[in-house]
Amino acid sequence: MGPEDLRHILQELPPERREELLVGLETPDDAAVYRLGGDLALVQTLDFFTPIVDDPYAFGQIAAANALSDIYAMGGRPITAMNILCWPCELGNEAAVRILQGGADKVREAGAAVVGGHTVEDREPKYGLAVAGLVEPDGMLTVGGARPGDILVLTKPLGTGILATALKGDFIEAEGMAEAIGGMCLLNAGASRAAREAGARACTDVTGFGLVGHLLNMLADREIGCVVETGKVPFYPRVMEMAEVGMVPAGAYNNRAFYGDRVSAEGVDELLTLALCDPQTSGGLLLAVPPEAEGMMMKRLGAMNPPGAWPIGRFVRRGAAPLELRP
Repeated sequence: MGPEDLRHILQELPPERREELLVGLETPDDAAVYRLGGDLALVQTLDFFTPIVDDPYAFGQIAAANALSDIYAMGGRPITAMNILCWPCELGNEAAVRILQGGADKVREAGAAVVGGHTVEDREPKYGLAVAGLVEPDGMLTVGGARPGDILVLTKPLGTGILATALKGDFIEAEGMAEAIGGMCLLNAGASRAAREAGARACTDVTGFGLVGHLLNMLADREIGCVVETGKVPFYPRVMEMAEVGMVPAGAYNNRAFYGDRVSAEGVDELLTLALCDPQTSGGLLLAVPPEAEGMMMKRLGAMNPPGAWPIGRFVRRGAAPLELRP
């Protein structure tokens, strides 16, 4: 399902109008936020998908980190998670147990608890989580809020879609994408905490719509644009090598076609542009950071293990195209 399909589906749903609903379907945010009372709100999200690596335990960790990321993107902390498992019975129980163990360990690392779930028989395995978290409404991060002059910061390298495609095509072994697997397993908890402490004005995580699509969400319906210096964008090892031999997933082409004239990429290699549209799994956070807070943000993110702080662009007043990619 592409961004255009999703938009059409959401337009058919009746809007929810209630005072307690702080974030719903009206904005392209990563999770819903519902005020419980006073200075406390509930954050809710869910995500699940097919395996992108061969190891069941690693897949469970990646899927869990990916689902938990939506809570962190809103500035919240996860408290409970429920498993979503679609499983072909002919595959037996051992791999399913390892997937659930990987997910449970990652949820536990996040300081949350797995409290149940639901399993259905399916022809293709799928796994993920429905996650609930808490956030203080005044400290909530949303996809909007960036201002001209803010710095665009990315907290994980890109290219997981390309590498996963190469793995499925036997162009690369799991060992050859070990750094990317480690990155996908990494929680965005530290990046979210640093964002809040540094006073970030907007946040989203980079997943299926790629860097370009999620950045455009930060620019939706506002008189603001962004310039990305593509030479500063980090990629995991071997990403561009795999892209050059044709391992770009169909989702990247679909994303690129959909974003169309909202993106100016004059002078930027088309393969690099496609890599910036590559659908990510458990990607990093995209942050709009006030210029005066850039030093603090970079220091905090640079101290993480592994470090995750790449200033890759700047928000500006909107030009002919909301997003400009520069060489």
